[in-house]
Amino acid sequence: MLSLSTFLIVCPLLFLAGFVDAIAGGGGLISLPACMLAGLPVHYAIGTNKLSSAMGTAVATWKYSKAGFINWKASIPCIIAALAGAATGSNLCLLLDEKIFKTAMLFVLPLIAFYVMKTKSFEISRPALSDGVTVLLMVITAFTVGLYDGFYGPGAGTFLILLLTGIARLPLTSANGVAKAINMTTDITSVTVFLINGKVCIILGITAGLFCIAGSILGVKCFKMRKIKLVKLIILAVLLIFTVKLIYECFIA
Repeated sequence: MLSLSTFLIVCPLLFLAGFVDAIAGGGGLISLPACMLAGLPVHYAIGTNKLSSAMGTAVATWKYSKAGFINWKASIPCIIAALAGAATGSNLCLLLDEKIFKTAMLFVLPLIAFYVMKTKSFEISRPALSDGVTVLLMVITAFTVGLYDGFYGPGAGTFLILLLTGIARLPLTSANGVAKAINMTTDITSVTVFLINGKVCIILGITAGLFCIAGSILGVKCFKMRKIKLVKLIILAVLLIFTVKLIYECFIA
């Protein structure tokens, strides 16, 4: 199944995916298509992508935590919810046709893009919610996006940032930090389910994961520069790529 060309296609694209994911999420929009472009069957592509993504996200999470961007007290309930959501979604992925879910996303993505374009900055100017309400909204977000991430995945990091800033009203730095902790949980949970079911190319996943880690380290450094406009442009680009990809998969492929 694996050849030199497989590694030459996947590894450079995983470096780019790690870079994009560390800044604004959505690295899976690059990494999953890369695995499929290399000729891996769908479930193997998803499982292998989860392994490499988990490696990159773990490093990004550690970097964000070290920089003080993660509120671990508020993140723990989110991690538990994300674990439950990702485990459920991953098992559904192995049983169901994902085309129904992809079609539904075609209606959701334009709304998300409109919100991003309308928002002048991801830094929250509205009054913060009470601690209890904020945590509750974070937990609901973690479970919902965890379910999606386990089932399919691409764009999950971007959706987390948008929901945590837009609904839970977290500042961008806090939202990105919490999103990384949630994303790491969903990746590890999902890859565990796929490993148990024998749907992971381990050697490719680990090798590509090292490239993803390198991209993540560079991405975190760029994010620390607080380039909010860059983050917004990357998110819009990610949403556009995701939409085009879904249209192709649902109506052309």
